[in-house]
Amino acid sequence: MLQRLLQLVPVLLGISCIAFGLMHLTPGDPAEIMLRADGIKPTYEAIEATRQALGLEGPVYMQYVNWLLRVLQLDLGVSYSSGRPVFMELMSRFPATAALTAGALLVALLVALPLGIGSALYPGSLLDRLGRVCTLLSVSMPGYWLSLLLIYYGGVKLKLLPVTGMGEPSSLVLPSIALGFGLSGIYIRLIRTSLLDILGKLYIKAARAKGLAGWAILAKHAFRNAWLPSMTLLGIHVSALLGGSVVVETIFSWPGIGKYAVDAIFAKDYLVIQGYVLLMALVVVLVNLAVDLLHMLLDPRIRLR
Repeated sequence: MLQRLLQLVPVLLGISCIAFGLMHLTPGDPAEIMLRADGIKPTYEAIEATRQALGLEGPVYMQYVNWLLRVLQLDLGVSYSSGRPVFMELMSRFPATAALTAGALLVALLVALPLGIGSALYPGSLLDRLGRVCTLLSVSMPGYWLSLLLIYYGGVKLKLLPVTGMGEPSSLVLPSIALGFGLSGIYIRLIRTSLLDILGKLYIKAARAKGLAGWAILAKHAFRNAWLPSMTLLGIHVSALLGGSVVVETIFSWPGIGKYAVDAIFAKDYLVIQGYVLLMALVVVLVNLAVDLLHMLLDPRIRLR
């Protein structure tokens, strides 16, 4: 684990260089661009004051060093749009995105686990066909269209659940279904394929020959190994969802981090974009590290290698 943590340092440093370079990759003066985003013609004094606030004075390498030192102190600057610290803005929205991520993954697993396992245990059955239909709908239905259907029938027609904002816990249901159902089809097919492959292995046949119960074989031997490919994909999806699902968050007016980042892009708020890139990079590398460690716990052969 210590070796893996040390390997993350150059990765994060490289990403910090890319995030810092956002200021200099944009054609023109970032300070002037930010001021013109308000629809007014900036004066020379306003541009210089903005450049000073953004830390764009002096040699580029010194700008990067000073910026990195502030980042290490969790100082990501002040948002030009709201006037609040960027770190506080991101942290205030991150719980909403984390809750939506947890809800979406819960919906995906509640749909995928029974259909995927049932399809593998009874191939060609009615349950297997139901899994195929669910997979087809999941991968074919656009997220924005499913979101609008859920709003129309679940909120407007039947008035069962709230459709906008983050208020009571029930407001999490519809956006979680919209995100989770789109992921469930992938896991249904992956769990089915992996489990069918594992159930054909010789050690599974040996366990059956020894007289082990079917549920014990499935829980202790088959599903533990079949879950490894799904866990890798789950780590990718967790990272993506924590980055914010812009379409769903926008449709349901969910105060998440993805919608905030897109609003910052349109407002040319470079400090917010920098902070978002750094935060998402940290989330991705930590989630990948957690997935690798879970692989080691589930598969002793990885530890031996």
